[in-house]
Amino acid sequence: MGLNVSKRVERSLRSSPEFDAACGSIYDRCLADAQHAFPGVRLYQLASAAAHLHAALSVSLPLVRRWVPSPPAQAQVDAALRRVDPEAEALGPAEFRAFAAELFKDAILAGAGAAVLRRVPIGVAGIAGVGMVTHAGAEVVGRVMGVYAAGVVAAVFLGLS
Repeated sequence: MGLNVSKRVERSLRSSPEFDAACGSIYDRCLADAQHAFPGVRLYQLASAAAHLHAALSVSLPLVRRWVPSPPAQAQVDAALRRVDPEAEALGPAEFRAFAAELFKDAILAGAGAAVLRRVPIGVAGIAGVGMVTHAGAEVVGRVMGVYAAGVVAAVFLGLS
């Protein structure tokens, strides 16, 4: 789907007031959970924070609701943290927001990619079956498969807006 889609999803997240509100709320909750003992969100709190963010964003953001059916896994949390600040021991408000944007951008793109991988083979198999029953030429069936696959990718791509 490419770099352009990734930037579009990230821009959509970062410009969303719902995203800002959720990040601020979850950041404050993490500080309260640690009884304000640390200057930011500690690394051990990030998985829990990601689950809370998912719950909040699933209600308010269609992108998250559609493409991220469950909270990001620990591996996704760790990967997002490595891309944002691999040396951090705690994340301040700006770093936490950047972490959340990176995490949910990746989760949305992974969900969209999985949707393409689920839909294309099923449709292509159906087209091949129809081609066999109707005795259509291999060239025609191949073109229809290509058009179908491009259509699925375009539909998913447009769904990321």
